[in-house]
Amino acid sequence: MNLANCPSCGKLFPRHIREVCNECFAKGEKQYESCLDYLKKNKGTTINELSEATGVSIKQITKYIREGRISLKNAVNMHYPCEMCGTPIREGGMCASCHSRLQAEIRSATSARKQGEVADSTGSENTYRIKDRFNERN
Repeated sequence: MNLANCPSCGKLFPRHIREVCNECFAKGEKQYESCLDYLKKNKGTTINELSEATGVSIKQITKYIREGRISLKNAVNMHYPCEMCGTPIREGGMCASCHSRLQAEIRSATSARKQGEVADSTGSENTYRIKDRFNERN
């Protein structure tokens, strides 16, 4: 049996399917339902208004959106923060500028790594040549 402490309340619970205990899961489902009910009645709401009206944290609402449980299709004013810089976005985890910056950093790191491998292989070839010359003398 795999036991764990609930990250929300700290209670010990058997971790089989969920990451939280049954009580915290039920509490989270009630919060989710209250968010859905509010969104059905108030389609033009923002994430801050939704949080204030329901008492659900912005972090939890963002989690529901990222899990696909809350759709932003009909909520035109609903945005959530970019994971990197906090810019309001409507889809994905990062805004376009952070995404392009991350891709550029990955490209530069990959090219630097390839250049390092080329330099390493050139050095090892020279080592073998020197060793061959040494063996020819003896």
